[in-house]
Amino acid sequence: MTRRHTSWWKTAIGVLLTALMLFPVYWMLNVSFTRDQDMRKSPPDWFPLHGTLAGYRAVLDQQLPYLGTSLVIALGTVGLTVALAAPAGYALAKLRPRGGGVLGFVLLAAQMVPGIIMAMGFYTIYLTFGLLQSVPGLIVADSTIAVPFAVLIFTAFMDGIPGELLQAARTDGAGAVRTFWSIVLPMSRNAVVTVSLFAFLWSWSDFVFAGTLDGGGAHQPITLGIYHYIGNNNQQWNAIMATAVVASIPTAVILVLAQRHVAAGVTAGAVKD
Repeated sequence: MTRRHTSWWKTAIGVLLTALMLFPVYWMLNVSFTRDQDMRKSPPDWFPLHGTLAGYRAVLDQQLPYLGTSLVIALGTVGLTVALAAPAGYALAKLRPRGGGVLGFVLLAAQMVPGIIMAMGFYTIYLTFGLLQSVPGLIVADSTIAVPFAVLIFTAFMDGIPGELLQAARTDGAGAVRTFWSIVLPMSRNAVVTVSLFAFLWSWSDFVFAGTLDGGGAHQPITLGIYHYIGNNNQQWNAIMATAVVASIPTAVILVLAQRHVAAGVTAGAVKD
């Protein structure tokens, strides 16, 4: 009886905490359907009793180019991150280069550098090479955030691959590149999915690099598209929230589909035999 009573309270507390965490999501949905004249009602409407689709019409009319640009940047960031981080993780985990421990520490420390500091550095470099207000420039900048984390994930995962498999490949005449491409990378599918997901989420939600390096460009991501709705005398909150809802759908779908691989990829290397 006591155990059931304790379990009931744990469930109730869990439901309450979940509701608190999800309340901003619900309020975003509520405001996205709220009319402009009802925005400042006191008390506010907890449900969109006189709902409108004006915000979503604004998304279809004005925000689709921004969403397309964000998709290109996110996919480019994923591709560049995996292309750089997977070989680096393989080298640190299996080839054991001299200074590998120091490099791992540097990668860990790199994640502590504030994004705005990196953005200022990129601004100076891009101004010199003419890469400001360009999609490739944002892809490279966003990748610098994802690559250190990705290398650590790949290193932890690939370190758990049995050495006997690699030794068998070398016995059959496979070199380091062939072994990586044919054996290590296919076995690291969970790590690839994990790294791809986090790189996609970081680039999709980036505002610091976008605002600093592409503030006046012809092709801007969705974070800047939302920001354009906010002005001194004009705050289209239903359009802002509708855009946020639409922009959240791809990431939510990807996270749901990839959660099993992500859980395996993040916990890789946590337990040693």
